Amino acid sequence: MKINEIFKSIQGESSSAGIPTIFIRLTGCNLRCKWCDTKYAYEEGVDLTVDEVIDRVNALGLSLVQITGGEPMLQGDVYRLMDSLLDNGYNVSLETNGSIDLSKVDKRVIKIVDIKCPGSGESDRMDFRNFNYLTKSDEIKFVIKDRDDYNWAKEIIERFNLSEKCNILFSPVFGEIEPRELAEWLLEDNLNVRFQIQLHKLIWHPEMRGV
Repeated sequence: MKINEIFKSIQGESSSAGIPTIFIRLTGCNLRCKWCDTKYAYEEGVDLTVDEVIDRVNALGLSLVQITGGEPMLQGDVYRLMDSLLDNGYNVSLETNGSIDLSKVDKRVIKIVDIKCPGSGESDRMDFRNFNYLTKSDEIKFVIKDRDDYNWAKEIIERFNLSEKCNILFSPVFGEIEPRELAEWLLEDNLNVRFQIQLHKLIWHPEMRGV
């Protein structure tokens, strides 16, 4: 499988924000979001076997592992990788862009589904059937660029009754909207979601890799 990078850092997003985590970033993505901050993962990477990936993960000494991208579900070996990590005792999460079928993902894997809002330019690529495969442990993330994105996300939550299915996260597009503005919209509407910002971009330079 083609791997862009393997590193450990402070988890910057999700309900696990702040927890030291190992990240496995797979190469390749089928979307081209306007605000993508990992364009280097579109093509850059090296070929590693699943066993080689596990060896590198073992050397980093943490128990929480997140598989991300790019879009990790594009590579068929990702299932073997997740199974192997689980069999080795790791707590595994998968960050995916919501456009690829998730029905075969092991239920022990925490799915973090990044639903693309209209501001990304890719909202029409979302496969809403994936909502049927979510559990209370899984998460949906909406990255909000403006008020239109915010209203669209609220409509999706209501249409699919997402508050009853999983955890919901709202975060501002870095550099496009003030976090305070989004936070105030949430408070005005008493919206039952978790507000988050990208902690790693506050700790390190926003364009720094491997963090």
